[in-house]
Amino acid sequence: MKKMYSTNMKVEIAMRVFLIGFFFYTDKAPGFRRKIQPEEFWLYNFPRSESYYPSSYLWLTVFCVPSLTAWCVYQFTKDLVDTVQFLLGVYMSVFLTADITNCLKLTVGRPRPDFLARCFPDGNVEDPEKCKGSLKDVIDGYKSFPSGHSALIFGCLAYIALYLAGKLHVCNARGRGSAWRIVCVILPLLWATLVAVSRTADYHHHWQDVTVGSILGLVISFVTYRSYYPSLMRLNSDVPYVSISNTVTIPYTDRLTMPEVAISMSGPLDTLKTT
Repeated sequence: MKKMYSTNMKVEIAMRVFLIGFFFYTDKAPGFRRKIQPEEFWLYNFPRSESYYPSSYLWLTVFCVPSLTAWCVYQFTKDLVDTVQFLLGVYMSVFLTADITNCLKLTVGRPRPDFLARCFPDGNVEDPEKCKGSLKDVIDGYKSFPSGHSALIFGCLAYIALYLAGKLHVCNARGRGSAWRIVCVILPLLWATLVAVSRTADYHHHWQDVTVGSILGLVISFVTYRSYYPSLMRLNSDVPYVSISNTVTIPYTDRLTMPEVAISMSGPLDTLKTT
């Protein structure tokens, strides 16, 4: 069993290394160049501006926030298996989202709102097929759909929100109706939403790009989370699948009807109280 677990872990790590490599390979690759009709110029003629949430901040978020979350939860649970499962899941969510997003960017080739400013830095707009701007800026200018920032931030923070919801039992009888638990779950989603919306404010994406990117990140984070943890409505929503015995099941229920179940299902995080 130990040997099998070791082999599976190597495969899991190798898969994530592959996803990371594929992301960086596709991130700089040129994609499809969608033709811009003259009547569409107004859609792509916004001024260039600095990102409100730069890529450096984004990468700090997707790498550091999961690690910090795992460390904080571990201080209460002392469950190393859960910590490993969480980190495997969240980074799977992040890089699977990133890879799918890049594939869509390269295939769709939608220009960014500031594309003409990239194409003609001097402000004299001519034929978009004959850009005068930096080749790097022009290639990136065709990668508007979907928003990478929106997809990655939701792929990361939505997974963390689900993880916290499971740990705090927000959706089942053990923690439902607790305001501070709900706030803990909503905060990561609010953070992700603000980052996504900022991509329209700095003219780096259209609203459709942000919407689809956010939905993509949400869907992949949910699917990935459910591959590692039970439904949030189950009483053992805080326990990863690998730690759940195949012979013991905790049924879906709205109430804790058996005292022995209530006692056996109590966890370290349940000791947290509001002040």
